[in-house]
Amino acid sequence: MATTYKVLGQTNPAATTATTLYTVPSATQAVVSTIVIANLTTSSATFRISVRPAGAAQTNAMYVAYDVTVAASDSTALTLGITLGATDVITVYGSTANLSFTAFGSEIA
Repeated sequence: MATTYKVLGQTNPAATTATTLYTVPSATQAVVSTIVIANLTTSSATFRISVRPAGAAQTNAMYVAYDVTVAASDSTALTLGITLGATDVITVYGSTANLSFTAFGSEIA
């Protein structure tokens, strides 16, 4: 099994829109080491992050962060160590279109 360290996903979603940051490919496992949320504006904003096993429909039990505030023109790095199986999905949501999300980690195939 080969391990590849990489940027797993990047997105700048529309305001108040749940958006896929990363989906684990089939026949692959992944470890998400860090997710960085950057606030690109001069006003504070909030974000949400959830993990949807096998792409299941969103439920409250899936959130790993909910309405967390990022200060104006700042960033937040979450060091998580989330382990994911094939077809698991990380979904992000921002209170404004001025948040960007980047996931770093490794894929094992």
